Amino acid sequence: ESKVSEGGLNVTLTIRLLMHGKEVGSIIGKKGETVKKMREESGARINISEGNCPERIVTITGPTDAIFKAFAMIAYKFEEDITNSMSNSTATSKPPVTLRLVVPASQCGSLIGKGGSKIKEIRESTGAQVQVAGDMLPNSTERAVTISGTPDAIIQCVKQICVVMLESPPKGATIPYRPKPASTPVIFAGGQAYTIQGQYAIPHPDQLTKLHQLAMQQTPFTPLGQTTPAFPGLDASPPASTHELTIPNDLIGCIIGRQGTKINEIRQMSGAQIKIANATEGSSERQITITGTPANISLAQYLINARLTSEVTGMGAL
Repeated sequence: ESKVSEGGLNVTLTIRLLMHGKEVGSIIGKKGETVKKMREESGARINISEGNCPERIVTITGPTDAIFKAFAMIAYKFEEDITNSMSNSTATSKPPVTLRLVVPASQCGSLIGKGGSKIKEIRESTGAQVQVAGDMLPNSTERAVTISGTPDAIIQCVKQICVVMLESPPKGATIPYRPKPASTPVIFAGGQAYTIQGQYAIPHPDQLTKLHQLAMQQTPFTPLGQTTPAFPGLDASPPASTHELTIPNDLIGCIIGRQGTKINEIRQMSGAQIKIANATEGSSERQITITGTPANISLAQYLINARLTSEVTGMGAL
């Protein structure tokens, strides 16, 4: 039974961190140079889970002192990123560095302590903010532990968490959290929908293809410079109809997207005209008017619903 000391204790530990794609990119660096340097200088093994997920797991394994070195390098790298991003912004207060650990739920009790005594002690002695998530991460027996503060506070905090984890090992089997891949983007070409996986487009046998084909059939292409239908006697387009939807105010943002990117995407993909009414005072809903052929409207509705579902289920990457 040896205690963790600054003198470098030969206990091999594994710590798992949950990161967003952008954070992972920062740690990997150009051509993997940053992570290579971190591995060499800290002596810890640093593994990064597979790509194409909005979240990735970074696993750091090694003797405790190697882990602390790796952690210090990550915390300082994040602080550097914050400083750089602030030089272009008007924000005056510097946001803290935030890291998310993934800890087996069976060890969280020891980390919180009786009546929250342990977590309070860690907060007070390190100056870092520590929060243990109430729920387990999806399909796992692990919880997220969020630490934020200055790099030095974070390093001290991680040291104390390591001590707790060494003193009370996980009970029973741990089901590790594995981030889900982002829902893949869909592309339409030649009346067929494709999803992008890696560098390949894979045919997507879905509602979308059928709806897209319908929409394409309903939109005859008139040769350029010719306003009359290409086939005399045939009406160029089926009669346009209008459909109205009401959407709660708090969800309208996910349909509009940043600077209107999402709504423009839906307009292009569906071929329908989509108007969003201005917010009216005292109303918690906004009116959306969709105009086009029945097929255009059904495709626009499908795409709007897909955005809403992804927002509600928290899969905002759709």
